Amino acid sequence: MERAATITRTTKETDIEVSLSLDGTGVTDIATGVPFFDHMLDAFGRHGLFDLTVRAQGDVDVDAHHTVEDVGIVLGQALAQALGDKRGITRFGSQFVAMDEALVLAACDISGRGQLHYDVSLPIEIIGTFDTTLAKEFLIALASNAGITLHVVGFKGENSHHIVEAVFKAVGRVLCEAVAVNTRIEGVLPSTKGAL
Repeated sequence: MERAATITRTTKETDIEVSLSLDGTGVTDIATGVPFFDHMLDAFGRHGLFDLTVRAQGDVDVDAHHTVEDVGIVLGQALAQALGDKRGITRFGSQFVAMDEALVLAACDISGRGQLHYDVSLPIEIIGTFDTTLAKEFLIALASNAGITLHVVGFKGENSHHIVEAVFKAVGRVLCEAVAVNTRIEGVLPSTKGAL
């Protein structure tokens, strides 16, 4: 069975469509109107080995906040739908990702309890025209709508571009690990409670 989903969401601020395949090869097609965010989503999909298409139109003339956050919401919903009943998944994952001087850890539990724990310091607040605080807003929306517990810790880094890119790559890699089907527990829900 293909583990994939397409979700659309339209508000007065944004119009978003996300298509996600968990068992892809990292093929991405991203257009959000926020160039640096497109670059980050491309890194997320490619390194997570997700086939990912994102189309977003938002009020970027105001700023990128609504677009970035709402893409996180829709991507989280697509991830939850693509996971289905979660039977046979690995569930947990952790990944260190280095990018030049930057080093980031991401760890997750596909728990059904959506939350983000984020400890990343950035030397500058703007990369090009991208407000770096939006990386956290995106991850809050992603984690809460996907029903995953996600920890992201920046261990070191001097260049904000490198740090944020390492964050997106690490989150892609850790989700790739956690959503993978574990053939040793095929069809079994990885929970002592019998529910996720």
